[in-house]
Amino acid sequence: MANSGPSPSQHPMGVDSPMPSKPKTFVHKGFRITTQKLPILKAGPIDDMTNKLGIAPPEMIFGDNYVAIEHGASGWGISFNAFDALDRVDKTGAAMLKVAHSKEWQKSREHTHEGIKEVIKPFDWSYSTDFKGTLHSGAAPFAPSSNQIPIELLKRPDPIRFYDDVVLYEDELADNGISMLSCKIRVMEDRLLLLSRFFMRLDNVVFRLRDTRMYVDFNKAEIIRDYQAREMNYEDVRRALASVREDVPAAMRDPNRLAQVLPLVESTLERVSLGK
Repeated sequence: MANSGPSPSQHPMGVDSPMPSKPKTFVHKGFRITTQKLPILKAGPIDDMTNKLGIAPPEMIFGDNYVAIEHGASGWGISFNAFDALDRVDKTGAAMLKVAHSKEWQKSREHTHEGIKEVIKPFDWSYSTDFKGTLHSGAAPFAPSSNQIPIELLKRPDPIRFYDDVVLYEDELADNGISMLSCKIRVMEDRLLLLSRFFMRLDNVVFRLRDTRMYVDFNKAEIIRDYQAREMNYEDVRRALASVREDVPAAMRDPNRLAQVLPLVESTLERVSLGK
């Protein structure tokens, strides 16, 4: 993961935003939370992103959207945006799903991006990413930890001081499923929880969930980051849901329900303390 990235005042692509809009900002106990939601990128910025990434972006790319958390006293910050997430997608083709759908996708993208065909090459066309956020330049890094996110504290009915739900990108995988990265954040009086979730369903092939949860304790100025990757064969998921007599089609579209079914295949737990 990169150790530097754009500040919230900068466009993730490093160019001026074509549609200036005031981000939503919430300042609380020394932390600044910023979110921005703008429409899908237009042709020019999409071509720019394609050339910089070296791969064709998803059908719905919200390149101006982001979520950022900053701690003023320490200068620490982290941001979640589409460009950095897509830059973590495998560009070698080694992780590309070896199914017929990939050929259909390739043909559809060559037609869409006729002027930049040379950029389209083998890569993970499902846009699976292990993106955990981009630390701002000079920010203290995370270190491995055994400290778990205190779920019981998050279950308390504390008033929500700030909330937002930001989509970063989405693709229908040539009408054979869905691939989506989104970021939700909620702020309470003493704590914050962010969930960056990559969800992918490729019909008759596989389900994937890759969740990055960030917990901020405002009073301790401590951040815990919990990354979990889950994956399961499509047919095995269908059978598991059918065995408990659920509405299978509905459950297959519900990442929260699928998180209870898909087995854990990778996880990391990290922490950073910013002191007082």
